[in-house]
Parts: sequence; C-alpha cells; structure tokens
Amino acid sequence: MADDVSELKAALESALAQAATPDAVEQIRVAYLGRKGHITGLLKGLGKMPPEARKAAGQRINELKSAAADALEARKLSLVDAGGSAVTIDVTAPGLLAAPGGLHPITQMMYDLDDAFAALNFEVYQGPEITSEASDFDNMNFPPDHPARESMDTYWLSGESNDARRCLRPHLTGGSVRRMLEGPPPYRFVYPGHVYRNETTDARHERAFVQYEALIVDRDVPFTAGRLLIDTILQTVFGRPVKTRMRAGFFPFVEPGYEIDMECQVCSGSGCSVCKHVGWLEVMPGGVPHPNVLRRAGLDPDEWTGFYVNVGLDRLVMMRYGIDDVRLFHSADLRFLRQFR
Repeated sequence: MADDVSELKAALESALAQAATPDAVEQIRVAYLGRKGHITGLLKGLGKMPPEARKAAGQRINELKSAAADALEARKLSLVDAGGSAVTIDVTAPGLLAAPGGLHPITQMMYDLDDAFAALNFEVYQGPEITSEASDFDNMNFPPDHPARESMDTYWLSGESNDARRCLRPHLTGGSVRRMLEGPPPYRFVYPGHVYRNETTDARHERAFVQYEALIVDRDVPFTAGRLLIDTILQTVFGRPVKTRMRAGFFPFVEPGYEIDMECQVCSGSGCSVCKHVGWLEVMPGGVPHPNVLRRAGLDPDEWTGFYVNVGLDRLVMMRYGIDDVRLFHSADLRFLRQFR
C-alpha cells in the first residue's frame, strides 16, 4: 500500500507539471479524485485489507487525497495568473444579455387599475402599512366589541398601550378618512396596497394580500357612479365587460352596504364547481360611506355623500389566469412568475 501511495503521488506531480491549461488540470482531477479515479480506487480497496492494517493505510491515502486537492487547485490558479495560452479571452466577443424580468401579475394588475382610474381623473393614494386602532376601527364605525379588533383577526404591535394601539393594517378602508383629512372635498381617489390578517394560510387565504379600494365623495353622487367604479375594476382585470349584481350587505363603514357579485368567468354563469353551481361569485363589498365615517373626516353627512368599493385583487387575478392556489403568488417560484412576463 505504501508503494502504491508513493507511486500515485509521483505520477500526479509529473502530470501536473506537464499540464498547460486549466482544462488539462481538470482532466487530471477527474483521473485521480473522480468517482473512478486512482486515489478513490485506493480508498475503496481498504475493505479488502486486514483490519490491523486499515487505519494506517487509510491515513496515508487521505493525506494523499488532501495533498492532491491542494496541488490541483494551486496549479490551476498558477495557470490562470500566468495568462497567455492558459486562458484566452476575446474582448471583442459580444456580451451576454441579461435575462428579461417582469412585474408580478398582481403588481401589473394594480398598475393597470391605477392607469384606468387616472384616466377618470382619480388620485392614487398610498397610506402607511402600520396604522392605529383609531384610524382603522374607530374612524370606520367599528363598535368597541367588534371581533375584528381581537388578536385572532388583527396583528397588533407588542408593547402598545390600550389607549393607542397600533397594528398592521387589516384593511385599506381606514385610509379613506386619513386621505379626506388631508384636504377639502370633493374626493375621487383609489388606494391600493397590502393588508394583513391573522388567518390560516390555504389555497384561498393568505396572511398578506393586496386590496384595491376606490372612493367618490361629493355633494350629489348618483348610484351610477358606484356602478362605474365596479365596472371599471372588472373590465380592467378581465379585458371585457363583466355582468354584476348587488345584494344588500352589512359593513360598519357603509350605509347602505352591498355585496357585489360577478358572473363566474369559468362557466359564464351556467354553474360549475368554482361558483358552487350558482353562476355567481362574491368579489367585493361596497356602499355609501356611513354618516359616522363622514363625520370622522370632518364632513357633514347631510351635505356630502359618496360611494366606495373594495376588492381583493389576489382573487381576481387568480380568476383571470385560472390559478387555483393563492400561495403561488408568494412562493417566489421563478417557474411560476416567468409565465407572466
């Protein structure tokens, strides 16, 4: 065994001395340290040796393996440093193009909606993601015992006093009063962004998702203005007019309030498993701002009125592209995201 180790060491040194390029060094590495290499073969042969001789032989082979790896790396670096025939670089060759990127499908849809509402003379408003109980609950007419104020629904910041609790915004609706307090009416604005809910993640629910809200406040806001908000959002998302219907619904911040349904885009209203065979899907709440909300914004509800809608943008984008699991949007899987470039 000692003779075999010495012979391999000498042969390796001779081969490295004759190697003139990094590729030649790589071939030597494979010949000696590869899966079928000479040194690897010695290690595999240890099992055939007498037990009392294995320890010493194994030590010598491992020392050779370590020395060989160091010698191979040193020879490769010396050839690279020497330049000349070892490394050839053609400085006139064209560079490699960077791989094209693209916007996340939800981000792209958000921008498309921003453009659509900007064409209707709406302002795009951005509020803070860390907000307060006063802003997102008191201003929005939530009663003190409303379950949304509990930790089971809302992410509250630790170390906050009960008199001025702060939280990750659970909805965008608080941004309406915040924006109205910044300037006089009338108002026409949209406010997109991420919201956060303490929910169990599954194919239809995420702890962080994107909402898109729109609000009109003026002295006389016809019901058709609300329909315009709804139709603009859905037509921008799906690229064509979408049938909708409105049902009475209760939300603390609107009076009257509506549940807004759209015709199922999978079955065109005929009924399927996606819409639970009713032909319609609930997509957004909406309604007239509650008088208490207008008062919080410093407005007289006898003088001002409006219409507001809120949509979960993730779910609309899921329906647009036929995506069946909302978690894919947050997976950072490039195979998924490349489909939308």
